Amino acid sequence: MAKKIDLYTALRIIDAAKQKAREIKVAMNIAVVDEGNNLVAFQRMDGAWLGSINIAMNKAYTARAFNMETKTLAPLCQPGQPLFGIHASNDGRLIIFPGGIPLKDGDTVIGAIGVSGSSVENDQAVAAAGVAAL
Repeated sequence: MAKKIDLYTALRIIDAAKQKAREIKVAMNIAVVDEGNNLVAFQRMDGAWLGSINIAMNKAYTARAFNMETKTLAPLCQPGQPLFGIHASNDGRLIIFPGGIPLKDGDTVIGAIGVSGSSVENDQAVAAAGVAAL
């Protein structure tokens, strides 16, 4: 049976992500969703951009909705590519740039993390640190 993303697990993932954010000296918004794409935990570090709250949540949503990293979606959604325009679906909740990563137990997706508040490279690095804590 696959692991579940309960509150304890989500907070452990967020703590690892916050540690990485502190290392690189950025304030982040960090969201974790479960297998059903329900928000389990969210934290906004002191000073993190208010405009990035929903972006973090929606990166987690997108990563779980498609079971892939949001950075993988980005090239597929450009003009002339097969998923162009997809970002306008799902009531505008899809985010197609780095910072959203599925959480897996083996090959089974059990949730996702979404991070926003800095460059997409930093968002991705902080999200990856959260994933590593799983």
